Amino acid sequence: MSFQVEVERIVAQVSDICPFDEIERRHRDDALSWLTSTDDVFRRVPPRTPPKHVVSYFLLHDPADGSVLLVDHRKSGLWLPTGGHVDPGEDPVQTVKREAREELGIDAVFAAEPVAPRFVTVTETTGPAEHRHTDVSLWFLLVGSRSQPLVPDMREFSAVRWWTPTEIRSADPARFEPHIHRFLTKVVQGEPSYAAE
Repeated sequence: MSFQVEVERIVAQVSDICPFDEIERRHRDDALSWLTSTDDVFRRVPPRTPPKHVVSYFLLHDPADGSVLLVDHRKSGLWLPTGGHVDPGEDPVQTVKREAREELGIDAVFAAEPVAPRFVTVTETTGPAEHRHTDVSLWFLLVGSRSQPLVPDMREFSAVRWWTPTEIRSADPARFEPHIHRFLTKVVQGEPSYAAE
């Protein structure tokens, strides 16, 4: 089954991301080169078929104190934003809406209109070698509150907690998604994006 139209939509979303730094520029270029070379971009068989596929991350952010919700993911052993693999033919925005209900029991409230990914990364996963694959992750920002009720999917997570940016900076970086600091600096703290377009 061909997903050319869906992939073209993702290409447009990635193309609209203004890189924050040279790392994001390289990741965006890598993602666009891959997306324009194939329509086999959706995970068909867990954990690694195809070995490179699209993921939607979403970070729940409380503007009152700047904190963000992260989950201690059982399989990766890392504190990650919530999110998941984009299903075949699914728009990444729909993935966020679906995963917000499945993983946290909430309706997604996006931080800005028009709804679009704010950041892109291309990362090899951790874990056993036979399970490793490459995630092309589109990062979205949601608005929430530390006081809102959540129903986390504890089959996937060993812990769920709100972190302030200061707490994340003070913690062991090896325990976190490797690009979380850059996302926080670019999107949550509002630093200007990479200027050398």
